[in-house]
Amino acid sequence: MQEEIENRSVTLVISASKLTLRVLQDTMRQYLAERKYKANNTPQTDLAKHGKQTVKKLVGQGKGVTNIEVTDSNIKAFERVANKYGVDFAVKRDASQRPPKYLVFFKAPDTDAMTAVFREFTAKTIKRENKPSIIAQLRKFQELLQSTAQKGERQKSKEQVR
Repeated sequence: MQEEIENRSVTLVISASKLTLRVLQDTMRQYLAERKYKANNTPQTDLAKHGKQTVKKLVGQGKGVTNIEVTDSNIKAFERVANKYGVDFAVKRDASQRPPKYLVFFKAPDTDAMTAVFREFTAKTIKRENKPSIIAQLRKFQELLQSTAQKGERQKSKEQVR
């Protein structure tokens, strides 16, 4: 009886190991077939990275690259607008100048996208320059409140004297 149980347990272990090996082999075959299918059916242009990337990768894509100079305060605004229009770009910091300037290398699917990015980016920067800062407005109102508070104290003291 003991020998029969041992034989059955050994048979069960062998069957389970064969089963896991078969499952692993089938899974690997399916995975490799799927990778092969995706590699054959995906165009190479879809594999290229889009958006912000390094200058080396941007130039390596084989399309024409243009650059502009952007100041530090405007770099995030440019990134948002470029991502919105699907423009590939790379930012390179020019540390030789004080304050540092940034060179933005970019390429777009067509010239209309580039002109739209430039138009929207320049509109945002002009709007930002003409808009007074919140801190300056707060200081102005603070001074105004202090001056009215001082006038109010003088009037109260005159009324108390009467």
